[in-house]
Amino acid sequence: MPKTDNELVSIIIPAYNCAEYIEETVASALASTYPHVEIIITNDGSIDSTSEVIEQIVAKHPQIKVFNQKNQGVSVTRNFCISQARGKYILPLDADDLISADYIEKAVEVLSKNENVNVVYGKAGFIGDRTGEWKLPEFNIHLLARKNLIYVSALFRKADFDKTAGFCPEMPSLEDWDVWISLLKNGAEVVCLPDKCFFYRVHKKSSRIATRNLKKKMIDILNSHHESFFSRELGGKLHYQRTWSKTFNCLNRIVKKVTFKSH
Repeated sequence: MPKTDNELVSIIIPAYNCAEYIEETVASALASTYPHVEIIITNDGSIDSTSEVIEQIVAKHPQIKVFNQKNQGVSVTRNFCISQARGKYILPLDADDLISADYIEKAVEVLSKNENVNVVYGKAGFIGDRTGEWKLPEFNIHLLARKNLIYVSALFRKADFDKTAGFCPEMPSLEDWDVWISLLKNGAEVVCLPDKCFFYRVHKKSSRIATRNLKKKMIDILNSHHESFFSRELGGKLHYQRTWSKTFNCLNRIVKKVTFKSH
């Protein structure tokens, strides 16, 4: 552990009913080749044996910080973990996913040398019920206005995160997209490492399916959070049919011009 927090990476792990997987997740964090890490786990009111498994993990690794709370959802839990973090850098890690041993070391090297870079992530793969490469679109800020391009387990500075509103509890499944827009919309850069660094576990509990009404509500929230960003990149708001947002906005402008002239 460094004498100061200038090099420290805080790995934050929200845990809810993940008894089957969390030990492997923590093991991947502990295997990091980067020497300056702290691990923070918050048990979000689990009703399976997650608490017992966490106790067993901490018995072997007492340096791990553990908090317990009533169930409040992954966004509130991530925000709480980050509020307790001492590190300069933050790495969110869900309790069923894994990271490569060299991920943090490579990501910190990029962030420490590039003040203009706010987010670093790497190539990804699937584990569990699905295997193989997770083919992520190449990042660009224009495409970020229409879809999420970065998984939640990217590395960023705590100081940058503290300038945002954090993970929004009202946006299950889109809360990380909201954060990435906040961190990147004002000209900051993002770097994708060429190596496979993250492994997303697919299992029966891993999919968070939002209803149609909830999806619409989340789009509305995104528009309220980032109105100027969408206006700049899409010529107007983000529509429920996200892919067609720029086209819809263009058509709306044409209709308004025609209507104005007709009057």
